Amino acid sequence: MKKIMWTRRAALGVVAVAGITALGLSGCSSSGTGGGASGGADDKIGVSLIVKTNSNPFFIAMEDGAKAAAEKDGVSLTVAAGKEDGDEDTQIQAIEAAISKGDKGILITPNGPAVLDAIAKARDAGLYVIALDTVPDPADAVDITFATDNFLAGQDIGKWTAGTLDGGNAVIGLIDLFDDKVVTVDYSRDQGFLDGMGIDLNDAKVNGDEAASGKYAGGKGGSYTIVGNEASQGAEDGGRTAMENLLAKNPDINVVYTINEPAAYGAYQALEAAGKDPKSVLIVSVDGGCAGVQQVKDGIIDATSQQYPVKMAQLGVEAITKLVKTGEKPKVSEGLDFFNTGVSLVTDTPVAGVDSIDTTKGADSCWGTK
Repeated sequence: MKKIMWTRRAALGVVAVAGITALGLSGCSSSGTGGGASGGADDKIGVSLIVKTNSNPFFIAMEDGAKAAAEKDGVSLTVAAGKEDGDEDTQIQAIEAAISKGDKGILITPNGPAVLDAIAKARDAGLYVIALDTVPDPADAVDITFATDNFLAGQDIGKWTAGTLDGGNAVIGLIDLFDDKVVTVDYSRDQGFLDGMGIDLNDAKVNGDEAASGKYAGGKGGSYTIVGNEASQGAEDGGRTAMENLLAKNPDINVVYTINEPAAYGAYQALEAAGKDPKSVLIVSVDGGCAGVQQVKDGIIDATSQQYPVKMAQLGVEAITKLVKTGEKPKVSEGLDFFNTGVSLVTDTPVAGVDSIDTTKGADSCWGTK
């Protein structure tokens, strides 16, 4: 699993989003005034897409998918974004703006529990609210969620890690999303990873309360030590700082779980700066973006669970359009409280008994529909 330094793609560089106002709002429709109208032949259905941040390629891809679907379905789409992952205030302002202009629906990747009151206000006003990527808690705080099965995404990289260790000791550093708020995407991936490793969970909605050491049952089984959990805010610089903090606690870390690929690359940078042998550390993550798949190919990330933000956004726009035109509402996947948009493990070093695709197939499907 040789790792080499990676020249970051332009997609992870400075991203300019034209037309963003102080609230992070940008209308992308070419016609139509009060975006909520739908009665006349020339009227467009008003929909607001409110993502966590416009600096993460995942949400940029989601925005592109929503714009393409809006163009196809004759939807007047307004885009808003938090200033950073976790920025609830800007999202709340965007929800209030959608209500004021009479939108028919909202697509939102919730930045935290504080947005739920604003979502309830929107639903009371007659807007159909769909969460993307992150299932709120409770799930029925929105009308439906289109998302990755994040627990399964974590399980896949956990099973792969246990199999790759081949019975060896695991010294684990966990790089999560937040340490000041609880969101489902954060604990679902973290807990799924540990479950996939075969480590007993305590409270499935709490990160960091497992036994600090013991035996993992995945693969051939072995001993594990959890060094700690550090928050990254889902950002590259946060991942770098989190990894530095973990290495200060225990420089012998040989397994690194990360909430997403920007955090994974930050962790990789910290390991390089600390003089760690890249071959001695397994880095696993969730996203499967185009740049992230390249990182797997280059050996920076060893395995990642690929999700499909373009599909989430397209399904969301289509669902609101169909609801307005026909009254038909989307349904959750069987046995789940959300609609599962799929996940695939991407790695070039497969493990027996763990389904995966290689980076060639991963590049073909990155960000898109499965």
